[in-house]
Amino acid sequence: MKDIHDEPAYSSSVIDLIKVANEYCIFLENAENLTKEEISPFIQRIIPLLYLKGSLLPDIHIDDTESSERFVTEEEWERLFTSLRDLLLDADEYWSLNYNSPDQNDPVKASLSENLVDIYQDLKDFLMLYQKPSRASKQNAAKDCKFLFETHWGEKALQLLQWIHYLNYKELNTDTYSDLY
Repeated sequence: MKDIHDEPAYSSSVIDLIKVANEYCIFLENAENLTKEEISPFIQRIIPLLYLKGSLLPDIHIDDTESSERFVTEEEWERLFTSLRDLLLDADEYWSLNYNSPDQNDPVKASLSENLVDIYQDLKDFLMLYQKPSRASKQNAAKDCKFLFETHWGEKALQLLQWIHYLNYKELNTDTYSDLY
């Protein structure tokens, strides 16, 4: 049997993602008690951390593929999405490019709350599965999270970060920038 220190599922990069993902999930679960002005700066700061930690996940060999599970229900997803959408109002929708579509140059309408909750779902499932006591569960959690980062939530994180940046700094204009020089 492998020593725990040699197991990629127990590596510091996985543990680091657990810490940041947990903070993100707890924040979103309590977002209904916040204002739009409180949400935006937090998202601006945590999304780059999630992206960085997701990109550092190691390749994982799985001993038992049957140990993979999903935990976030459709009802939980919908409740969180609705509360965020109601909170964000006019800041929720934005235009984005989808590089996976046949026509990459046509912008598509995106939803900040939908992307936030999609990321939440992947990360919450990762956290819940990783909490199970078996090594196989931890391996599956890390492997699934890496795959979902590469195919799903990593791209969503980048899309919504651009929109959050705009929302946080839209009051500034190019005249302010030109005054610096």
